[in-house]
Amino acid sequence: MAPDATAAAGTTPVLTATGVTMRFGGLTAVRSVDLTVHDRQIVGLIGPNGAGKTTFFNCLTGLYTPTEGTVIYRDTLLPAKPHLVTQAGIARTFQNIRLFPSMTVLENVLVGRHTRTHEGLLSALLRSPGFHRAERASHQRARELLEFTGLADKADHLARNLPYGEQRRLEIARALASDPGLLLLDEPTAGMNPQETRAAEHLVLAIRDQGIAVLVIEHDMRFIFNLCDHVAVLVQGRKLVEGTPRTVQGDERVIAAYLGTPFEGAPGQDEAAEVEAAEAARAAEAATTAAALAAHAQAEAATRAEAVTRAEAVTRAEADPPTATDDTPPHPHHEENDPR
Repeated sequence: MAPDATAAAGTTPVLTATGVTMRFGGLTAVRSVDLTVHDRQIVGLIGPNGAGKTTFFNCLTGLYTPTEGTVIYRDTLLPAKPHLVTQAGIARTFQNIRLFPSMTVLENVLVGRHTRTHEGLLSALLRSPGFHRAERASHQRARELLEFTGLADKADHLARNLPYGEQRRLEIARALASDPGLLLLDEPTAGMNPQETRAAEHLVLAIRDQGIAVLVIEHDMRFIFNLCDHVAVLVQGRKLVEGTPRTVQGDERVIAAYLGTPFEGAPGQDEAAEVEAAEAARAAEAATTAAALAAHAQAEAATRAEAVTRAEAVTRAEADPPTATDDTPPHPHHEENDPR
């Protein structure tokens, strides 16, 4: 049974997407979609494969620039730049897990804090009091999130060594590290067993209870209808219907869409295939860009760490200058003034 929307959700809009359209050349992947998410609300976005759900997510989070339409977060028009969207208060996870596999669980969560810390390279080199305060606060928040997601005992493990379900939870913890007001989850239970799916459901409800709105894409209908206050259905880029889980479950158009039965205004199979291919190509391009950005971030972090190490070495050398010993050769000046 879905949670009571009137008890759980607020009335203040957190996200308002209006007329969002995304075209790839002559192909339209998302067509004039409107969607509103209120504070403390869990909204499900469902639809068959190729419906445009992830493309719509990418438009909301700045990975794609919508061809038409606007995306507003708490009365602020969002720019099509992912880091500014995150800074504004929207965080997301991805359909395919995107962790830093060679970093520890704790370090992965700390990466998510970068939009909430303001200490620069100079502060890190000088090891200023502000830098130490920010570092302590980030570590404390990261450990709180690991406790919240049930990963506290895995803080020092490498991310790649976690089981699949725990990697999903780690990605959620990293997203929460940016202190979002809205969390977007792209198929958070994909590949999970029933026990892991139930744990994910409890985690999402706990996130909502902390005052964070959630927009979730998922193919597991039981998960969606048990969890969500409101559900919207996309079919071939169009919003087909939205409402309470009970309303959506009973709509014959939704049943027809999932069974593959054509309905009035439905696009043809050829058009659907072309849109799906265009989405896949754009997603591959976005993944390549994300990998390049991740590599750059790791290189920058390594450079910064090396700079800090060198600065500490110089500081130690200045604090402890070498002392003369019996084996130290006499200074040439002394030899010139030797009376012998």
